[in-house]
Parts: sequence; C-alpha cells; structure tokens
Amino acid sequence: MSCVHYKFSSKLDYNTVTFDGLHITLNELKRQIMARERLKATDCDLQITNAQTREEYTDDEAHIPKHSSVIVRRTPLGGVKPAGRTFIVDRSDTAVVGSSRPVCKTNPKSTLSPPLTSLPLPLFLTLVTFLENILSAMIELCVSSVHCVLATFVLRSQPLCVM
Repeated sequence: MSCVHYKFSSKLDYNTVTFDGLHITLNELKRQIMARERLKATDCDLQITNAQTREEYTDDEAHIPKHSSVIVRRTPLGGVKPAGRTFIVDRSDTAVVGSSRPVCKTNPKSTLSPPLTSLPLPLFLTLVTFLENILSAMIELCVSSVHCVLATFVLRSQPLCVM
C-alpha cells in the first residue's frame, strides 16, 4: 500500500490517505480527504499544495507521488476572489512637502503591502536575515556612540549628570 500524508493548514498533525500504485490523482486525493474528514463536495473545494516545494496542484488529473506530504486548505466552491487593492498617488503640483494634504490615498479596506507570510520561504528568510543584520549594526552604532560620549565626558573631566 502507498500513502500520501496530508494536513490542513490550521492543524499541527498529519493524517494519511492510502492507495494502490505509485501515485494518486489530485481528484482522487481530494475525494478521499473529503470522505475521511466528512466534508461535502457541495460545500467547499480543497486547495492542495506540496508541503516541501509549496507548489499548488491545480490539474485534477495531476499525479501526486506516493509518500508525498501536502497541505490542504478549504476554499469556497467558486474559488477565492483576489483582494482588490487600490493605490492612488497624487502627483499634482499642489502636493508639497509639509502640507496637511495627503499625498497618497489608499482604499481603507486594503493594505499597501502583502503580509510577509505570503512571501516565498527563501525570500522571507533572506529578508529576516537582512533585517537582523541591520538591527545588529544599529545596536553596535548606538553602543559605540554611547561609549564615545562617555569617553568625551571622562577625558574632559566633566561630571556626567544622570537623570
């Protein structure tokens, strides 16, 4: 018997679907998961993503190899509508620096940037490492600046007032 390990994105533990052969079609995997989880095909659809590569399987006849691990998300039957984002930049001559008039207008129901969790994992890790390096450099600069200020006070023999 072959198997595919699956888990819903909101769960911690994997469950297993067993089948005969070297692979299972996406349609058959969805059917078995829905039966096992007691979901009705009329209520929702399942979005299946490879847990290692983050590749989403979209073709119902796609072959998923045995011993694969997948992440499952429930989606509405019509699919997920993309979030409408509006970003309007006022480039008129009357927009001046320091004025109280807003230069950028945004749709209040949207965000200007996508959440960091939507980035691919390697890009996210690179960004986190970059930000950690910047923060570390800023801390070192602050510490060395404080040392310079303290050394200046000591060399001038002026008392340092601490409040």
